[in-house]
Amino acid sequence: TQETQIPRLHSNATRSMSALLRTRIFSPSTFRAMTIAVNGKLPAATVALIENGKVSNDVNLAEAFAGKKVALFGVPGAFTPTCSEKHLPGYIANADKLHAKGIDQIVCLSVNDPFVMKAWADAVGAGDKVAMAADGALSFTSAAGLELPIGGQLGTRCKRFSMVIDNGTVTALNVEDGGDFKVSSAEHLLENL
Repeated sequence: TQETQIPRLHSNATRSMSALLRTRIFSPSTFRAMTIAVNGKLPAATVALIENGKVSNDVNLAEAFAGKKVALFGVPGAFTPTCSEKHLPGYIANADKLHAKGIDQIVCLSVNDPFVMKAWADAVGAGDKVAMAADGALSFTSAAGLELPIGGQLGTRCKRFSMVIDNGTVTALNVEDGGDFKVSSAEHLLENL
């Protein structure tokens, strides 16, 4: 297998977000309860979807994923260190293995605008392996109860997660604590398919 080479995408902003995610104290009162759960339906939330370089606005994820088995994973932000160096590259590198296990589509979701998500997909070479969902208005993130309130200039982001959706029903759900990166990786999802 050929490893995907991802450029190091560091700046003061990405280092700051990474530091906040690693060091911020996340208390239970910081978060509201998740509304998404295994055996539950995917919320009818609208995002921009970037597939093979083409941006489609106002895409209802529940409708777009109907009749498919989808691996959806969420990250706090595009171009941030863990997201760019580990999380997204893991799904790109393991796309063929996920497809071999019955996954029809792999989608990365982040609270960013479609222009940033398209630029990120281009920068990391997501190509036809991973589609990008821009949830700039927190439509899906809020509906699923996956908000990560970081504060400051970074505002509210999406918790790091992975899930499998089979014809609109969540069949697997892995949500990280705070800034962790353990259970939402492509490798963890593969082990549990």
